[in-house]
Amino acid sequence: METKLLKPSKESLDLACKLLKQGEVVGVPTETVYGLAGDCKNSNAVKKIFQAKGRPQDNPLIVHISNLKMLDGIVSYVPEDAKILAKHFWPGPLTMIMPKGKAICDETCAGLDSVGVRMPSHPIAKELIERSGVPFAAPSANLSGKPSPTTAEDVFADMNGRIPLILDGGQCNAGVESTVLSLLQETPIILRPGVITQKQLEAVLHKKVEVAKAITQEIDKNEKVLSPGMKYKHYSPNAKVVLVRGSFKNFKAYVEKKYENGTFAMCFDGEDKKLSIPSICYGKKSDAASQAHNLFSALRKLDKVGAKIVFTRCPQKNDISLAVYNRLIRSAGFDIIDV
Repeated sequence: METKLLKPSKESLDLACKLLKQGEVVGVPTETVYGLAGDCKNSNAVKKIFQAKGRPQDNPLIVHISNLKMLDGIVSYVPEDAKILAKHFWPGPLTMIMPKGKAICDETCAGLDSVGVRMPSHPIAKELIERSGVPFAAPSANLSGKPSPTTAEDVFADMNGRIPLILDGGQCNAGVESTVLSLLQETPIILRPGVITQKQLEAVLHKKVEVAKAITQEIDKNEKVLSPGMKYKHYSPNAKVVLVRGSFKNFKAYVEKKYENGTFAMCFDGEDKKLSIPSICYGKKSDAASQAHNLFSALRKLDKVGAKIVFTRCPQKNDISLAVYNRLIRSAGFDIIDV
């Protein structure tokens, strides 16, 4: 299969709409990361998404819509909390898990009776849904387990020959996937952290929002999950990733002692100049948003430089930092060292 990489234009968007209606898969930019878009109501289209990614069939997908009317049939009903949150955060990087409607194919939801839905704010994603009339399921557009793509070039590196079209919308803004919030119970639960934080959600809902233990802890392999990113090792470069928790002084001493050929450090901006081993920065120490924005491109850069093992500075675990920490511990397969 030839994979076309095209800048957005009337012609390329027309082609993307045509492909979606035909049950094909298209690489699409969103404000979080690039997604693999396919008709969420079409079983064959959704199967092609799983096939292109090499994704386990029990890992549910998120449905993307462009207006609230599209919820009809996608969900069986809209909880009151969802109506409040939609007014504040849609369009934007918030996925809400609600009871599944009859229009969604089982493959999209991995056989669950619930579905995650969000309304992307990226203009290309919004226009594609509007013009095609196709609400699409879209996981991140990378090979399963690899770092998510934040540029069209990243998508092409993973998906060349696997999908017919990638729309190049430039670099994604947020850099990490959407916050996933379950509304299936009285107290909302964050199943995957993102740039929309627990504090922001609680401020809007005027109620407690819980954080699932699976965000920071490994769960049982046989456990069913309601959200992507909860169960399997994710976001991993070819190199072995080790998360190192402690002061920079202790980090420096530890990684320089451990150095051998193929060893890299992944650290905060400016710290690389203080290290004697090859290093890649992934954002400012005091700016979690910059860490989120740069994280996946830094992880992908490790493959380009041939890293074999990477010792990574540990971020905080509050607000947006929780999203960065969550991606890193899964990238590391929960391999954390205290120094």
